[in-house]
Amino acid sequence: MTTAPETTLPADPGRAFIVGNLVTCSFFWGCSFLFIKLMSGEVAPLAVAAGRGLLGAASLALWIVWLGQKPWPRRHELRHWLVLGTTNGWVPNLLVSYALIQLASGPAAMIQAAGPLVTAIAAHFLFAEERLSGRRIGGVLIGMVGVAVLIGPRLVEGGGTALSILAMVGVTLAYAAGNLYTRAVPASAGDPARLALGQQTVSGLVALALTLAFLGPMALAPIQNHIPAMLALGVASTAVPMALFMKLIRAAGPTRAAMTGYLVPTVATIMGIVVLGEELELRQVIGGGIVLAGVYLVSTSRAGRRA
Repeated sequence: MTTAPETTLPADPGRAFIVGNLVTCSFFWGCSFLFIKLMSGEVAPLAVAAGRGLLGAASLALWIVWLGQKPWPRRHELRHWLVLGTTNGWVPNLLVSYALIQLASGPAAMIQAAGPLVTAIAAHFLFAEERLSGRRIGGVLIGMVGVAVLIGPRLVEGGGTALSILAMVGVTLAYAAGNLYTRAVPASAGDPARLALGQQTVSGLVALALTLAFLGPMALAPIQNHIPAMLALGVASTAVPMALFMKLIRAAGPTRAAMTGYLVPTVATIMGIVVLGEELELRQVIGGGIVLAGVYLVSTSRAGRRA
């Protein structure tokens, strides 16, 4: 049974708001791949997740203090912080780290690219204002095709086990659950900046605990050789887009917000070409164009009519 939309949310935010936030979030998240690459693989994935989460939390905490609020959870926010820090934080980070030990990056990326479709289908049944129109579902499917073209030959790379594939499916479901949960948070407890702060705080602390437990304190030592990249990753590619993304979900709904999952690989490809000098291929141009067409269809669509 679908639920009625909250009256405190705008019925249909402007096209400029949706597109602007989608592009901004995707740009900063897409740059995260560049910042991670600049660390040259010297920092363990768990340590990267810990540093990224804690720096993002610290940045958002400073912003919250500047707004005149206290940066620790209020009683009614604690559950939301824990859920979002788990679904959008340490759980998918851990599952990705495990999956990529055995599963090639191409198939892994394609499994994760199913996230917007999973989100759209679930939102269709959960929220009355998220009913799927033909234009909206068409855009989601077109976006998936675009991501497949972007991935190219890597899509059919071998390797991987059933558990590694299930781990990536878990990543997709975790992110979809987090997006849907954010939309369902009551308006009184749904301040985007505070939700983002809670998510990064929980994610960063759990990642730090896992790093210390499994790798030891020395796993954090290489970070000192990559402070600029880590700061950029934690502040520009985590704190800023996460706060905007929470706002986007609250205002535009999880289906349209989830389209960042298609734009991020496009931005990452462009940054690799512009900054790292990677070779531009025709399929990347075609794939990027297909992705943009799909995102345009979803971001400018209205919800379908009730049955």
